[in-house]
Amino acid sequence: MKHLASLFDLTADDVMDILETAERLKEKLSSGDPETPLSNRVATLVFEKPSLRTRLSFEAAMIHLGGSASFFSGQDAGLYGRESLPDIARVISGYSDVVVLRTFSQELIDEFCQWSTCPVINGLSDEYHPCQALTDLFTIRESFGALTDEKLVFVGDGNNVSASLAVLTSMLGLPMTLACPSGYELPDEFMSRLKETCPDSQFTQTNDPIAAVKDADIIYTDVWASMGQEEEEGKRKKDFAAFQVTAELLAQAPDGCRFMHDLPAKRGLEVTDEVMEGPHSIVFQQAENRMHLAKGLLTWIVTKGH
Repeated sequence: MKHLASLFDLTADDVMDILETAERLKEKLSSGDPETPLSNRVATLVFEKPSLRTRLSFEAAMIHLGGSASFFSGQDAGLYGRESLPDIARVISGYSDVVVLRTFSQELIDEFCQWSTCPVINGLSDEYHPCQALTDLFTIRESFGALTDEKLVFVGDGNNVSASLAVLTSMLGLPMTLACPSGYELPDEFMSRLKETCPDSQFTQTNDPIAAVKDADIIYTDVWASMGQEEEEGKRKKDFAAFQVTAELLAQAPDGCRFMHDLPAKRGLEVTDEVMEGPHSIVFQQAENRMHLAKGLLTWIVTKGH
């Protein structure tokens, strides 16, 4: 049985299978002949954090696939001491065909996987955001027609999104650079695991955003302070001031460069309105693709990964 606690759980072949399944399902929906491979299947969503795209993408995906989804807050699910986590995992998975967790702690997801009797998907943790990264590669593939040597430059924090993108691009042999202020790089422990898992990784880190975007095919950014980091917002605003994605920064990249953001965006901070609404932006194509990727991932993990 496959779980997706992080992208380290997948192989490159798994990733391509998920992307191709998502592509097929999107095309079938668009043609008016949707597939429903998860008829009578149940996804249970347990979220500690607020969510728009993750919750709606998985709920809509299950409806499109012929199944249904049940949603629980962390409090409703009993995560805060009402029951032990092993008991909760065995009860929820006994009612479900797949469980999607959106949590603060990666350890909670890892432990849940140990006790679950059905596949578990990490819908987000403080360390990883695999569904977002898979969506991003799906969108890049859709926009460029293939995944060959497109270079992704992430301008921002060494956070859960950039970490997941680093794993995925390394796994698929794509170049990626993280441009961030000094002190905001990805942790050494993560970098060691990445190099061990993907020895041919083309992932690099720099403190110079202008140099980083010179040969970028995709410029990607995220909020400077994620959920749980609100008390650092003032300091981060100062530290990241030179890392805002503006029209001027975009002009340093090749003409065909695309702009991506995983949303929600704080316009006027990490990115300007001019870039978000400009001709290079594929942000809302990317956002819609969260649902299409969820369909591919759910279908794959329930029918093939189980």
